[in-house]
Amino acid sequence: PRGLLRLAVSSIAERFINGELLATFLIRYPHIEVDISVTDEEFDIVAQGFDAGVRLGEIIAQDMIAVPVSLRQRQIAVASPAYLARYGTPRHPHELLQHCCIGWRREPGVAPYRWEFAEEGREFDVAVNARLNTNDMGIMIRTACAGGGIAFGLEETYRPYIARGELIPLLTAYLPEFAGFYLYFPSRKHLAPKLRALIDHMKV
Repeated sequence: PRGLLRLAVSSIAERFINGELLATFLIRYPHIEVDISVTDEEFDIVAQGFDAGVRLGEIIAQDMIAVPVSLRQRQIAVASPAYLARYGTPRHPHELLQHCCIGWRREPGVAPYRWEFAEEGREFDVAVNARLNTNDMGIMIRTACAGGGIAFGLEETYRPYIARGELIPLLTAYLPEFAGFYLYFPSRKHLAPKLRALIDHMKV
């Protein structure tokens, strides 16, 4: 397989963009070049000239072929030990309204993401009063680790910080699992070898 492989990848697709998968792919297929645009915008990847995209399954168009590239996911709330010592630990999602939260929004002018929870089989969301909003996960993580507030995002993103004790998971009883990330591409009778190589590599 050879040629340029253009991919549009979500900024929160941690397993795909953490470096290891891409590094081993480049070593295994020396004649394939990879061009990745990290974006959370929703658009027609075919019209924009991409070979494939990586997104959460729930937002992929029905006419696309989708191949899972992660396990099931869940989002969690996290805060630093210093923040919790200063402001206390919320025991129920609705208590987040009394806390300083760090919100995520896709782009300016778009409403911040509402934090999603479940209780006794019933799903609900909370529009937290975020004092900081951003579309950059790095800013969210660094601010949370520094004690600036409670952040919300994919568990696998925060896992290294939790393991080191920099962040503490919160409200774990209210956090449901959902379908994870998929590599998606238009239905084609003959799949390009470079894209087939990526699909096969992700299964290893």
